[in-house]
Amino acid sequence: MGPVLRFPNLGIEFMSWSTGFSVFGIEIKFYGVIIAIAMLVGYLVADHEAKKTGQQKDLYLDFLLIVVITSIIGARLMYVVMEWDSYKDNLWQIFNLRSGGLAIYGGIIAGLITLAIYVRIKKQNFGVMADTACLGLVTGQIIGRWANFMNLEAFGGFTNSFFAMQIRTDHAYYIPANMQDKLVTYSGAQYLQVHPTFLYESLWNLGLLILLLIYKKHKKFEGELILLYMLGYGIGRFWIEGLRTDQLLIGSTGIPISQLLAVLIAIASIGFIAYKRIILRKLETKK
Repeated sequence: MGPVLRFPNLGIEFMSWSTGFSVFGIEIKFYGVIIAIAMLVGYLVADHEAKKTGQQKDLYLDFLLIVVITSIIGARLMYVVMEWDSYKDNLWQIFNLRSGGLAIYGGIIAGLITLAIYVRIKKQNFGVMADTACLGLVTGQIIGRWANFMNLEAFGGFTNSFFAMQIRTDHAYYIPANMQDKLVTYSGAQYLQVHPTFLYESLWNLGLLILLLIYKKHKKFEGELILLYMLGYGIGRFWIEGLRTDQLLIGSTGIPISQLLAVLIAIASIGFIAYKRIILRKLETKK
């Protein structure tokens, strides 16, 4: 039997694969571990930025303890709603997070709503906190996408590009119906040869983080970083989502919800940035 996972054009092979491990008889999924690490590192980045900008101590730790819960609920809720047929006959599976099933946009939306309520209670500036938090958010996304890698899920369609990834069919999270006739054979085993979209998104977010870190000293108003994040993430997600084979669709319309949200968020971000800059320009003219 051939290796479980291959990157044929990179010369990388994994002969065995595991999605988790056991501790005292309790199964721990790598998916959950990586998501937890992503949240922790994201918090540390936001906390570091908060200290550099003289913000209130423990402000982001208190927020983290709340937003972790609300974001997971939001991400899971959106996924379940879009995949309701998979859960309607077994409602208990809604609470089974160990096997994956989180829609990132649901988590982001829930996080922004949570932040809006939090700043009102704490009497903080939404723009300041959003700019700081988005640096942690995109850092968490860079790491979090590797949870999909460990589950061998969230991949794209067939490709023979430099980064092409081959997954042995008996380990693939699923086999898309339109790829049944595109399986490749290697060392006596059949493989899906696909775009590693988890890798694309992780690298895209890394580039986005670098741009935000460079630009933050030059921002024109509080809240500009979160808008630039939403714009950059929206553009990247629209492209990457178009490659994926497990898109969440809006009912029978065939429209991928993530691509639609990506377009709407990117347009809204451009609009807000333009509006704020026009206002600032008018104020500077009056001086």
